Amino acid sequence: MNIREPAVIPDVQNTEDKRKLAIDKVGIKAIRHPIRVAERGGGVQHTVAVFNMYVSLPHHFKGTHMSRFVEILNMHEREISVETFQVMLDQMMEKLEAESGTIEMSFPYFINKEAPISKVRSLMDYEVTFTGEIGGGVKRFTMKVVVPVTSLCPCSKKISDYGAHNQRSHITIAARTKDFVWIEELVDYAERQASSELYGLLKRPDEKYVTERAYDNPKFVEDMVRDVAADLNRDKRITWFVVESENFESIHNHSAYALIEKDKTRK
Repeated sequence: MNIREPAVIPDVQNTEDKRKLAIDKVGIKAIRHPIRVAERGGGVQHTVAVFNMYVSLPHHFKGTHMSRFVEILNMHEREISVETFQVMLDQMMEKLEAESGTIEMSFPYFINKEAPISKVRSLMDYEVTFTGEIGGGVKRFTMKVVVPVTSLCPCSKKISDYGAHNQRSHITIAARTKDFVWIEELVDYAERQASSELYGLLKRPDEKYVTERAYDNPKFVEDMVRDVAADLNRDKRITWFVVESENFESIHNHSAYALIEKDKTRK
């Protein structure tokens, strides 16, 4: 009986490319994987994240090995943790022999909040993104949260005889830190500086409270980014941040927007 030698399967990705054009980012996008995230209150939250994974590709390689990105995700326990996420970046660089790389992990994060008057509890969801980057010998980790809030227009309140227009807004905070910071702490920074924070469930006394709180605490989009940035400036654990505010206007068909970026390591 003749045993046939297995056919040699060509590795097309490793063949030479003659166009002499390096690629800044190549990889996979929008792959879902279960994760677990530690909560400030001591619990663990189980959720599902969407991963984007990229590396740089030198000009002489035709392609990268896409399957290796998925292998890295599945090398770890069934649920990826924050600690695992940071290890994965080093593994990706090694397995794909890359000079620079990025992993993004976006997921919904839920906080059990208590209504201000009735004290009824309900879940509020926030969009969180962790980004790990390596390039030029430098490793960076960025945490970003998108916090929905209420803003009420100071100008409308000043000029109107009957109330003032308000709208739902998004305050987005991206931060790099030198010490540990909880997701909930960034959420707190945003909600404290809004006209009012939002809740998943409100009874009538709660609705009265948040409506009147917003009316007593009017904020332009510029006010919110400045007030949040001032708080972040005072937090010595935070070395760099971007704070954005977008108001989804209730009397216009456009948004109002403002942004402040600050690198606290530069004097």
